[in-house]
Amino acid sequence: MLYRPKIPIAIERYLLDGAIIALLVAIYAPLLIHWYDGWLNKTISLEHEYFSHGLIGLPFAAYIVWTHRQQWHQLPNTTHPLGFVCLIIGGFFYLSGQSELVNLSFPAVLAGISLWLKGVPGFKLQSFPLLLVFLATPTAVPYLIAPFTLPLQEFIAGTAGFILIQCGIDVSVNQIYLSVGGRLVEVAPYCAGLKMLFTVLYVGMMLLYSRGTWVSRKATTVFLLGAVIISVSGNIIRNTVLTFFHGTGQDSAFKWLHDGWGGDVYSACLLILLVPLLNVIERYSHLEFK
Repeated sequence: MLYRPKIPIAIERYLLDGAIIALLVAIYAPLLIHWYDGWLNKTISLEHEYFSHGLIGLPFAAYIVWTHRQQWHQLPNTTHPLGFVCLIIGGFFYLSGQSELVNLSFPAVLAGISLWLKGVPGFKLQSFPLLLVFLATPTAVPYLIAPFTLPLQEFIAGTAGFILIQCGIDVSVNQIYLSVGGRLVEVAPYCAGLKMLFTVLYVGMMLLYSRGTWVSRKATTVFLLGAVIISVSGNIIRNTVLTFFHGTGQDSAFKWLHDGWGGDVYSACLLILLVPLLNVIERYSHLEFK
Protein backbone atom coordinates (compact mmCIF):
# COMPACT_ATOMS: atom_id res chain seq x y z
CA MET A 1 0.00 0.00 0.00
CA LEU A 2 1.47 3.31 -1.13
CA TYR A 3 1.80 6.16 1.31
CA ARG A 4 0.22 9.45 0.25
CA PRO A 5 1.53 12.45 2.13
CA LYS A 6 -1.13 14.64 3.73
CA ILE A 7 0.27 17.97 2.57
CA PRO A 8 -0.40 17.37 -1.16
CA ILE A 9 -3.97 16.28 -0.32
CA ALA A 10 -4.59 19.53 1.57
CA ILE A 11 -3.03 21.54 -1.24
CA GLU A 12 -5.17 19.73 -3.81
CA ARG A 13 -8.32 20.43 -1.79
CA TYR A 14 -7.78 24.14 -1.36
CA LEU A 15 -5.80 24.92 -4.51
CA LEU A 16 -8.86 25.90 -6.55
CA ASP A 17 -10.32 28.04 -3.75
CA GLY A 18 -6.97 29.75 -3.26
CA ALA A 19 -6.59 30.45 -6.97
CA ILE A 20 -10.11 31.91 -7.19
CA ILE A 21 -9.54 34.12 -4.13
CA ALA A 22 -6.20 35.32 -5.50
CA LEU A 23 -7.80 36.17 -8.85
CA LEU A 24 -10.68 38.04 -7.18
CA VAL A 25 -8.21 40.01 -5.03
CA ALA A 26 -6.13 40.91 -8.07
CA ILE A 27 -9.17 42.08 -10.03
CA TYR A 28 -11.34 43.70 -7.37
CA ALA A 29 -8.94 44.91 -4.66
CA PRO A 30 -8.51 48.33 -6.40
CA LEU A 31 -12.30 48.67 -6.67
CA LEU A 32 -12.88 47.80 -3.00
CA ILE A 33 -10.09 50.16 -1.93
CA HIS A 34 -11.79 52.91 -3.96
CA TRP A 35 -15.10 52.21 -2.22
CA TYR A 36 -13.62 52.18 1.26
CA ASP A 37 -11.54 55.30 0.68
CA GLY A 38 -14.61 57.11 -0.65
CA TRP A 39 -16.83 56.00 2.23
CA LEU A 40 -14.31 56.83 4.95
CA ASN A 41 -13.07 60.13 3.55
CA LYS A 42 -16.32 61.09 1.79
CA THR A 43 -14.50 61.48 -1.52
CA ILE A 44 -16.91 59.21 -3.39
CA SER A 45 -19.95 60.58 -5.23
CA LEU A 46 -22.92 61.70 -3.14
CA GLU A 47 -25.10 58.87 -4.45
CA HIS A 48 -22.43 56.27 -3.70
CA GLU A 49 -22.11 57.54 -0.12
CA TYR A 50 -25.54 56.02 0.41
CA PHE A 51 -23.87 52.60 0.37
CA SER A 52 -21.35 53.33 3.13
CA HIS A 53 -23.02 50.58 5.18
CA GLY A 54 -20.72 48.35 3.16
CA LEU A 55 -17.96 49.38 5.57
CA ILE A 56 -19.31 46.79 7.99
CA GLY A 57 -21.45 44.75 5.61
CA LEU A 58 -18.68 43.48 3.34
CA PRO A 59 -16.47 42.19 6.21
CA PHE A 60 -19.54 40.57 7.76
CA ALA A 61 -20.33 38.87 4.44
CA ALA A 62 -16.74 37.58 4.27
CA TYR A 63 -17.05 36.28 7.84
CA ILE A 64 -20.23 34.36 6.99
CA VAL A 65 -18.55 32.79 3.96
CA TRP A 66 -15.66 31.75 6.20
CA THR A 67 -18.01 30.11 8.73
CA HIS A 68 -19.66 28.23 5.86
CA ARG A 69 -16.39 26.84 4.52
CA GLN A 70 -16.93 23.30 5.84
CA GLN A 71 -20.47 23.13 4.46
CA TRP A 72 -19.17 24.51 1.17
CA HIS A 73 -16.59 21.74 0.78
CA GLN A 74 -19.16 19.09 1.70
CA LEU A 75 -21.45 20.13 -1.18
CA PRO A 76 -21.11 18.09 -4.39
CA ASN A 77 -19.30 19.75 -7.30
CA THR A 78 -22.18 20.52 -9.63
CA THR A 79 -22.26 23.22 -12.28
CA HIS A 80 -25.35 25.29 -13.05
CA PRO A 81 -25.62 27.02 -16.45
CA LEU A 82 -26.64 30.29 -14.80
CA GLY A 83 -23.18 30.40 -13.24
CA PHE A 84 -21.59 30.75 -16.66
CA VAL A 85 -24.16 33.40 -17.60
CA CYS A 86 -23.41 35.42 -14.46
CA LEU A 87 -19.67 35.17 -15.08
CA ILE A 88 -20.09 36.38 -18.67
CA ILE A 89 -22.29 39.27 -17.54
CA GLY A 90 -19.86 40.16 -14.75
CA GLY A 91 -16.93 40.08 -17.16
CA PHE A 92 -18.78 42.27 -19.68
CA PHE A 93 -19.70 44.75 -16.94
CA TYR A 94 -16.10 44.89 -15.70
CA LEU A 95 -14.62 45.43 -19.16
CA SER A 96 -17.21 48.10 -20.04
CA GLY A 97 -15.28 50.67 -18.01
CA GLN A 98 -18.50 52.35 -16.83
CA SER A 99 -18.37 52.85 -13.07
CA GLU A 100 -21.90 51.60 -12.34
CA LEU A 101 -21.41 48.45 -14.41
CA VAL A 102 -17.92 47.80 -13.02
CA ASN A 103 -19.40 48.00 -9.52
CA LEU A 104 -22.20 45.58 -10.38
CA SER A 105 -19.73 43.14 -11.89
CA PHE A 106 -18.50 42.29 -8.39
CA PRO A 107 -21.73 40.67 -7.05
CA ALA A 108 -22.40 39.19 -10.51
CA VAL A 109 -19.04 37.40 -10.56
CA LEU A 110 -19.44 36.18 -6.97
CA ALA A 111 -22.88 34.77 -7.76
CA GLY A 112 -21.50 33.17 -10.92
CA ILE A 113 -18.68 31.47 -9.03
CA SER A 114 -21.11 30.02 -6.47
CA LEU A 115 -23.38 28.62 -9.19
CA TRP A 116 -20.52 27.38 -11.35
CA LEU A 117 -18.73 25.49 -8.58
CA LYS A 118 -21.58 24.18 -6.40
CA GLY A 119 -24.78 24.81 -8.35
CA VAL A 120 -28.00 25.93 -6.70
CA PRO A 121 -27.10 24.43 -3.27
CA GLY A 122 -23.90 26.50 -3.22
CA PHE A 123 -25.80 29.62 -4.23
CA LYS A 124 -28.36 29.04 -1.47
CA LEU A 125 -25.58 28.53 1.08
CA GLN A 126 -23.99 31.85 0.15
CA SER A 127 -27.24 33.69 -0.58
CA PHE A 128 -27.15 36.00 2.43
CA PRO A 129 -23.49 37.08 1.97
CA LEU A 130 -24.25 37.66 -1.72
CA LEU A 131 -27.26 39.78 -0.74
CA LEU A 132 -25.10 41.85 1.61
CA VAL A 133 -22.54 42.40 -1.16
CA PHE A 134 -25.23 43.35 -3.68
CA LEU A 135 -26.91 45.84 -1.32
CA ALA A 136 -23.53 47.41 -0.51
CA THR A 137 -22.58 47.82 -4.18
CA PRO A 138 -22.74 51.52 -5.18
CA THR A 139 -25.32 52.13 -7.90
CA ALA A 140 -27.45 54.99 -9.21
CA VAL A 141 -30.51 53.90 -7.21
CA PRO A 142 -30.42 56.93 -4.82
CA TYR A 143 -30.26 59.26 -7.83
CA LEU A 144 -33.26 57.53 -9.39
CA ILE A 145 -35.27 57.66 -6.15
CA ALA A 146 -34.50 61.30 -5.30
CA PRO A 147 -37.20 62.84 -7.60
CA PHE A 148 -39.89 60.83 -5.78
CA THR A 149 -39.02 61.92 -2.25
CA LEU A 150 -40.99 65.20 -2.30
CA PRO A 151 -43.84 63.92 -0.07
CA LEU A 152 -41.29 62.72 2.48
CA GLN A 153 -39.44 66.06 2.31
CA GLU A 154 -42.67 67.96 2.91
CA PHE A 155 -43.61 65.67 5.81
CA ILE A 156 -40.21 66.18 7.45
CA ALA A 157 -40.33 69.96 6.94
CA GLY A 158 -43.87 70.22 8.31
CA THR A 159 -43.14 68.05 11.35
CA ALA A 160 -39.89 69.89 12.10
CA GLY A 161 -41.75 73.19 11.87
CA PHE A 162 -44.45 71.93 14.24
CA ILE A 163 -41.85 70.84 16.80
CA LEU A 164 -40.06 74.20 16.65
CA ILE A 165 -43.35 76.07 17.10
CA GLN A 166 -44.10 74.00 20.20
CA CYS A 167 -40.70 75.06 21.52
CA GLY A 168 -41.68 78.71 21.14
CA ILE A 169 -39.59 79.40 18.05
CA ASP A 170 -41.02 81.60 15.31
CA VAL A 171 -40.83 79.46 12.17
CA SER A 172 -42.68 79.45 8.87
CA VAL A 173 -42.99 76.42 6.60
CA ASN A 174 -43.50 76.51 2.85
CA GLN A 175 -43.52 73.03 1.35
CA ILE A 176 -39.91 71.85 1.88
CA TYR A 177 -38.58 75.19 3.16
CA LEU A 178 -38.38 76.37 6.76
CA SER A 179 -37.61 79.95 7.72
CA VAL A 180 -36.30 80.85 11.17
CA GLY A 181 -35.06 84.34 11.96
CA GLY A 182 -35.10 85.24 8.30
CA ARG A 183 -32.76 82.37 7.44
CA LEU A 184 -34.01 79.72 5.06
CA VAL A 185 -33.44 75.98 5.43
CA GLU A 186 -34.31 73.52 2.69
CA VAL A 187 -35.11 69.87 3.32
CA ALA A 188 -33.41 68.78 0.11
CA PRO A 189 -33.91 65.34 -1.50
CA TYR A 190 -30.62 64.14 -0.02
CA CYS A 191 -31.70 65.43 3.41
CA ALA A 192 -34.82 63.26 3.40
CA GLY A 193 -33.03 60.53 5.34
CA LEU A 194 -32.75 57.93 2.59
CA LYS A 195 -29.09 57.27 3.37
CA MET A 196 -29.84 56.60 7.02
CA LEU A 197 -32.88 54.53 6.06
CA PHE A 198 -30.73 52.35 3.80
CA THR A 199 -28.17 51.94 6.58
CA VAL A 200 -30.73 51.13 9.27
CA LEU A 201 -32.43 48.47 7.15
CA TYR A 202 -29.08 46.99 6.11
CA VAL A 203 -27.74 46.77 9.66
CA GLY A 204 -31.15 45.50 10.77
CA MET A 205 -30.84 42.61 8.31
CA MET A 206 -27.41 41.80 9.73
CA LEU A 207 -28.84 41.75 13.25
CA LEU A 208 -31.75 39.52 12.22
CA TYR A 209 -29.36 37.06 10.62
CA SER A 210 -26.82 37.03 13.43
CA ARG A 211 -29.53 36.48 16.06
CA GLY A 212 -31.43 33.92 13.97
CA THR A 213 -34.61 35.99 14.22
CA TRP A 214 -35.00 36.10 10.44
CA VAL A 215 -36.61 32.62 10.55
CA SER A 216 -39.79 34.27 11.87
CA ARG A 217 -41.58 36.30 9.21
CA LYS A 218 -43.74 38.05 11.80
CA ALA A 219 -40.81 39.16 13.96
CA THR A 220 -38.80 40.21 10.90
CA THR A 221 -41.66 42.35 9.57
CA VAL A 222 -42.28 44.04 12.92
CA PHE A 223 -38.56 44.70 13.41
CA LEU A 224 -38.04 46.21 9.96
CA LEU A 225 -41.12 48.42 10.38
CA GLY A 226 -39.74 49.55 13.73
CA ALA A 227 -36.39 50.25 12.10
CA VAL A 228 -38.11 52.46 9.50
CA ILE A 229 -39.91 54.39 12.26
CA ILE A 230 -36.61 54.88 14.11
CA SER A 231 -34.92 56.14 10.95
CA VAL A 232 -37.69 58.56 9.94
CA SER A 233 -38.16 59.86 13.50
CA GLY A 234 -34.43 60.33 13.94
CA ASN A 235 -34.19 62.24 10.68
CA ILE A 236 -37.05 64.54 11.70
CA ILE A 237 -35.24 65.34 14.97
CA ARG A 238 -31.98 65.92 13.07
CA ASN A 239 -33.60 68.32 10.59
CA THR A 240 -35.34 70.12 13.45
CA VAL A 241 -32.05 70.67 15.27
CA LEU A 242 -30.31 71.71 12.03
CA THR A 243 -33.05 74.27 11.36
CA PHE A 244 -32.69 75.63 14.89
CA PHE A 245 -28.91 75.91 14.58
CA HIS A 246 -29.09 77.63 11.20
CA GLY A 247 -31.94 79.94 12.14
CA THR A 248 -30.24 81.09 15.34
CA GLY A 249 -26.90 81.70 13.65
CA GLN A 250 -25.06 78.77 15.24
CA ASP A 251 -23.22 77.97 12.02
CA SER A 252 -20.43 75.96 13.62
CA ALA A 253 -22.96 73.69 15.35
CA PHE A 254 -24.89 73.39 12.10
CA LYS A 255 -21.77 72.33 10.22
CA TRP A 256 -20.82 69.91 13.01
CA LEU A 257 -24.15 68.07 12.78
CA HIS A 258 -24.59 68.40 9.02
CA ASP A 259 -21.09 67.74 7.68
CA GLY A 260 -18.93 66.87 10.70
CA TRP A 261 -18.54 64.01 13.10
CA GLY A 262 -21.76 64.99 14.85
CA GLY A 263 -23.63 63.37 11.97
CA ASP A 264 -21.68 60.16 12.55
CA VAL A 265 -22.62 60.20 16.24
CA TYR A 266 -26.27 60.71 15.30
CA SER A 267 -26.11 57.75 12.90
CA ALA A 268 -24.42 55.54 15.49
CA CYS A 269 -27.11 56.34 18.07
CA LEU A 270 -29.89 55.34 15.68
CA LEU A 271 -28.14 52.08 14.88
CA ILE A 272 -27.66 51.30 18.58
CA LEU A 273 -31.41 51.68 19.09
CA LEU A 274 -31.94 48.67 16.81
CA VAL A 275 -30.53 46.34 19.46
CA PRO A 276 -33.08 47.07 22.23
CA LEU A 277 -35.83 47.11 19.60
CA LEU A 278 -34.92 43.58 18.55
CA ASN A 279 -34.62 42.50 22.19
CA VAL A 280 -38.17 43.70 22.90
CA ILE A 281 -39.57 41.99 19.79
CA GLU A 282 -37.89 38.71 20.69
CA ARG A 283 -39.10 38.90 24.27
CA TYR A 284 -42.75 39.66 23.61
CA SER A 285 -43.46 38.08 20.24
CA HIS A 286 -44.17 34.63 21.84
CA LEU A 287 -42.17 33.01 19.07
CA GLU A 288 -39.27 30.62 19.28
CA PHE A 289 -36.02 31.67 17.65
CA LYS A 290 -33.07 29.52 16.83
